[in-house]
Amino acid sequence: MDIGIDLGTANIMITMGSKGVVFYEPTVVAFNKKTEEIIAVGTKAYKMIGKAPDHIAVIRPLSDGVISDYDMTESLIKECIHRVTGRQMLMPRIVMCVPSMITDVESRAVIDAARQAGAQKVYLIEEPVAALLGAGADISEAKGRMVVDIGGGTTDIAVISMNGIVAKSSVKLAGNKIDAAVIKYVQNKYRVLIGERTAENAKITLANVFDPNGSREMAVKGRNLVTGLPAKVTLTDYDMYKAIIDIANELTDAVKNILEQTPPELAGDIHSTGIVLTGGGALIGGLDKLIERETKIRTFAAEDPIRCVARGTGIAFSHLDTLLDGFERISLYGYSD
Repeated sequence: MDIGIDLGTANIMITMGSKGVVFYEPTVVAFNKKTEEIIAVGTKAYKMIGKAPDHIAVIRPLSDGVISDYDMTESLIKECIHRVTGRQMLMPRIVMCVPSMITDVESRAVIDAARQAGAQKVYLIEEPVAALLGAGADISEAKGRMVVDIGGGTTDIAVISMNGIVAKSSVKLAGNKIDAAVIKYVQNKYRVLIGERTAENAKITLANVFDPNGSREMAVKGRNLVTGLPAKVTLTDYDMYKAIIDIANELTDAVKNILEQTPPELAGDIHSTGIVLTGGGALIGGLDKLIERETKIRTFAAEDPIRCVARGTGIAFSHLDTLLDGFERISLYGYSD
């Protein structure tokens, strides 16, 4: 049994064999402090954010793309694997997806979590490599391809050719930072504090970083910081633009920095093949147009960008012997294959 896991800061996705993506839920765990038991994971736990009593901790065990709570991450992976395998652990091979600039210590935490969950063999694949595979690109060609994978905790940018990474970067500018910027904007302008889930819904509904005109609106509810009472305000796509444009510009600058590090022959290829956007951030309105205007290179979102990385982890099993950079076998960390 081969299982691919895209363990993201915001969502966890699992692929299994030829079935494709079989599990897609938020990376959230609800923990009862009194009984020291996990009471919910995934969507059920996500619905508890901001609504749970004090004795129930609702935790995101990953922060900025890396594990911040090892025990909760291990429990999350175990539960999710059990759900897709029917609790019959068959010692699967697992490909785990990690950010491109992850450290050895952070890599070991991911590996150990997978081993504790019952994996027979564990492989690590870097997110941009998996994203391009999932987007349907042939990365074995002697042709430069550029991918920008905008997840929940990190944005991974890479230029790939002949199964190897030529230039790469991982920046902590992604979905969670955008949500925080929305919360801060509403707090400063309207003196209303909104929750994390409300900010995310507003981002999905209204975000436009290229040509907002203020015509699209959405009512959001929160707590008035002056009176302390419940309140409702109406946000527009222009409000959303003001809230997140600085982050969008920083992302664009990060893309340009990688282009500056790219050898001229590959840069010419990228001018022809374009820049591929993957991850949930690829759906932000106008982001492709903003990057295209600043780089003068055709920029487009991959088909079903949210599932690209997960699909790529599944495809990786058929490329175990050909992938070069961005793909590592567990034996490198002192375990036996």
